[in-house]
Amino acid sequence: MSIKQIGPTPIQAFHTLSCHCGTVVMELHLPDGVVSPRRCDCSFCRRRSAIMGTTSEPAIRIIQGRDKLTLYQFNTCVARHYFCSVCGIYTHHQRRSNPQEFGFNVACLEGVNPRDLGELQWMDGVNHPADRLQTPTQ
Repeated sequence: MSIKQIGPTPIQAFHTLSCHCGTVVMELHLPDGVVSPRRCDCSFCRRRSAIMGTTSEPAIRIIQGRDKLTLYQFNTCVARHYFCSVCGIYTHHQRRSNPQEFGFNVACLEGVNPRDLGELQWMDGVNHPADRLQTPTQ
């Protein structure tokens, strides 16, 4: 799913994303709009309740505040979650399910109210494939 407009806000090919206090400002290259917006029910995502879009690292350009981004990792420490160290807002993360993909906080996109997205797909983070016991092949 790709969304080119959220409420009254058209998603620009290069769209600004910022934290609450404006310390961290990023430009995302979103030529296809917001791709695969979703929520996750893992222990961490349930608590932060963010809607995440999908992009790649080359599509993220940090304009200001790189030194104010704080990294948080847990469990397998594969995913890398970034927050503004001033206001605490989650801006983006490198995914555990696919480390070549990055998720970003749709609510941080300039002019976007995530409520305008309505119902979204949920990712089953509670039963993450990387957490399942694997049977050794014999």
